[in-house]
Amino acid sequence: MLIGIPRESKQGETLVAATAKTVSQLTGLGYDVIVESGAGELADQPDSAFVEAGVKVGTTEEVWAADVVVKVNAPTDEEIGRLRRGATIISMMAPSRNSELLEKLQAAGVTALAMDAVPRISRAQSMDVLSSMANVAGYRAVVEAAHEFGRMFTGQVTAAGKIPPARVFVVGAGVAGLAAIGAASAMGAIVRAFDVRPEVAEQVESMGAQFVKVDFESEVSADGYAKEMTAEQEAATASMYDEEARAADIVITTALIPGRPAPSLIGAETVAGMKNGSVAVDMAAANGGNVAGTVSGERVVTDNGVTILGYTDLAGRLAAQTSQLYGTNVLNLLKLTTPEKDGRLTLDMDDVVQRGITVVRDGEGMWPPPAVQVSAAPASPSAVKPAAESAKETKPLSPGARIGLVLAGIAAFWLVNATAPDPIPRHFTVLMLSIVVGYYVIGKVAHALHTPLMSVTNAISGVVVVGALLQVASADGVIRALSAGAILLASINIFGGFAVTRRMLGMFSKGS
Repeated sequence: MLIGIPRESKQGETLVAATAKTVSQLTGLGYDVIVESGAGELADQPDSAFVEAGVKVGTTEEVWAADVVVKVNAPTDEEIGRLRRGATIISMMAPSRNSELLEKLQAAGVTALAMDAVPRISRAQSMDVLSSMANVAGYRAVVEAAHEFGRMFTGQVTAAGKIPPARVFVVGAGVAGLAAIGAASAMGAIVRAFDVRPEVAEQVESMGAQFVKVDFESEVSADGYAKEMTAEQEAATASMYDEEARAADIVITTALIPGRPAPSLIGAETVAGMKNGSVAVDMAAANGGNVAGTVSGERVVTDNGVTILGYTDLAGRLAAQTSQLYGTNVLNLLKLTTPEKDGRLTLDMDDVVQRGITVVRDGEGMWPPPAVQVSAAPASPSAVKPAAESAKETKPLSPGARIGLVLAGIAAFWLVNATAPDPIPRHFTVLMLSIVVGYYVIGKVAHALHTPLMSVTNAISGVVVVGALLQVASADGVIRALSAGAILLASINIFGGFAVTRRMLGMFSKGS
């Protein structure tokens, strides 16, 4: 089958649906690829790069005559008219808000796959264009804010005086919010963030920000999205938003509700009370905005000197990287739909991912898809284990049982010290103390420190190996056997620890 990559017709669009790197991988799946001349110029992908990648550069007519057309934005009426009957169109379509587009695609007799309808499940993360673009947009929001702010983010102590760090307040801790938090923290700002989902507090803090807490009960999200707040929650957060926004130099808002207008969070009175020279970046501008006074796609300066950025093309302002990410998302989708790598796109409607993105199939409407049961909350043990297995689980020790074990340990310790010949009591005492200390020390180590902890255990295992080597030549057969076992077990721990550590570090290496 032939895949066509057209030039985006949307005014001011800088993205392209494929890059030289991704098209070369598409040919590896058995597809022929044709790219419209000039399609990637604004994304640093000249025609020569596509030619070097081994694909053809052609005209508009040749591209739209392809079996599969892949683009970024939803097709226009004119572009739908260019599709041949039975073709497949892949792009972002916002199907929940664009029923008229779906009707036109049905009338054209085509198959339409919406890249922005990928289910939010682990298996589909590599195809999630919304997350890819939100990640870039969150980073770019901080860059735009820093440019408008016109001052340093990081604090400085100079001979001429002290420069305080910028204060950044981020509303929403989804993909875009976390990216903004990470970028602002890396630039040296003091970052505070809030989200109505309590389960993201740890993620916010891991990115270097302080999670702002509000005294109200909130439910753990079932699908990873923030839900519309109740009147009680809105009242509880309104004063917090006002206080944080007035104290901040930079405010970045990312709050969205799927299928609904963006909630208004920063009111006109709060904006009027913000500091002169402060900046608000409203990343929800395309859906109505979170900040009073936001104008979609525009830069607005209020009477009190607050700059409100309502840019809707933040991801497009880093066109080369965003195009690469989008092209990779498309590539991963086509890997899924081309299981035989024979260059033929085959849809499996029993696959929740493929069913979820298929909004039209051969002229038949397929939207909305069946609900996918997912949850962003940690699964409870009873939800993931069979009932029979759960019934057999060992219950936590009762206080009486714990006291009994402690007394038994004390009795064993006394018995060994009272009856065993020297130097066994001394060695046994060291063993007992190491067990107690190790239990409390290792049990309190945070998850983020498990990698350095593994290095420490490797060092301890090395000491065990050295000690066992000194004893393995003993004339006592029992000592030799115990020494050999110690060498074997400690060596397994050492080599296994190095293997796991190397694999973990490889995740952060370039080109991995």
